[in-house]
Amino acid sequence: MKKWGWVIVTALFVCFGPDVLAQCAMCRATVESTVSNGRSVVASDLNLGILYLLAAPYLIVASISYLWYRTSKKEHAQRIKISSRVKGAMS
Repeated sequence: MKKWGWVIVTALFVCFGPDVLAQCAMCRATVESTVSNGRSVVASDLNLGILYLLAAPYLIVASISYLWYRTSKKEHAQRIKISSRVKGAMS
C-alpha cells in the first residue's frame, strides 16, 4: 500500500509541477515591473509575505515540540515518583 502512495504523490508532483513554477515566474514578473516603475513597496510586501509563509510552519512545529517535551517531562517525573514510592514500600 505504501508503494502506491509514493506513486500517487509522484504523479501529483508531475501533473501540478509546471503550474506551481508558473506562479513563481508570475510573481517575479510582477515585482520586476513594479520596481522598474519606481514602486518598491510591492516588492518589500511580497518579501514580507514570503518570510511570513516561511516562519509559520516552523513556529507550529516548535510549539508542538515544546508541548510534547513538557508533557513527556511531567510523565517522567510522575514515573520516578511512583518508582520511589514502590522502592520505599518494598524496603
